[in-house]
Amino acid sequence: MAKKKSGGWLESAKTILYAGLIAIGIRTIAFEPFNIPSGSMIPTLLVGDYLFVSKFSYGYSRYSMPFGPNLFSGRILGRVPERGDVAVFKLPRDPSQDYIKRIIGLPGDRIQVRGGILQINGQAVKREPIGTYLAEDRESRIPTREYKETLPGGRVHDIIEQSDDMPLDNTQEYRVPDGHVFAMGDNRDNSLDSRVQSGVGFIPIENLVGRAEFIFFSIDGNRASWWEIWAWPMAVRWDRLFSAVR
Repeated sequence: MAKKKSGGWLESAKTILYAGLIAIGIRTIAFEPFNIPSGSMIPTLLVGDYLFVSKFSYGYSRYSMPFGPNLFSGRILGRVPERGDVAVFKLPRDPSQDYIKRIIGLPGDRIQVRGGILQINGQAVKREPIGTYLAEDRESRIPTREYKETLPGGRVHDIIEQSDDMPLDNTQEYRVPDGHVFAMGDNRDNSLDSRVQSGVGFIPIENLVGRAEFIFFSIDGNRASWWEIWAWPMAVRWDRLFSAVR
């Protein structure tokens, strides 16, 4: 009986180990879940959204693996993002932090914001007004203006602006270095992004973790926490479940 009991524990340990290795493998090469803790990507992503990021979209770097071990440099099967992708990346000045923003500038691009209007390679990006958007920021609701922005290449997404005269609405011209991209939040007046060179700056392509694909869960944190299952009927944003990130 003692041998059988010992064998049972060994089999259980093996099962747990195999399950853990499979989970790490999926997380490394396929998909990784992330949650949205801030409003910098409103209206595309809301606080309380949970989404899957595809790890294979841009190839693999050290940051594709848990804890980012320094095993190699550069990317394996690397691909440059498309303009307009919503991507997760490791903050250049602190790789322990994950950020999510929209890729606006590619290597060699010239990026500037003038009067709230995005300029790419000297051309103003088309921006069409949609109406008023009430951006929820923790306990307050801030009225903003919502626009539809069309990037070169035809990618269309929504952005919000409180005004066109905020600190990041008039910037210098940034030239994106080789091997880097330039990212901005869709909540243009409330986003720490590549426009702030001392905070985020240009993002090395090596630091890209993956592309945001779809939202699998979303909950209004002002109503309940994710673990308060009894509150889900009123707190879960049912219309956002399994919606693609665009």
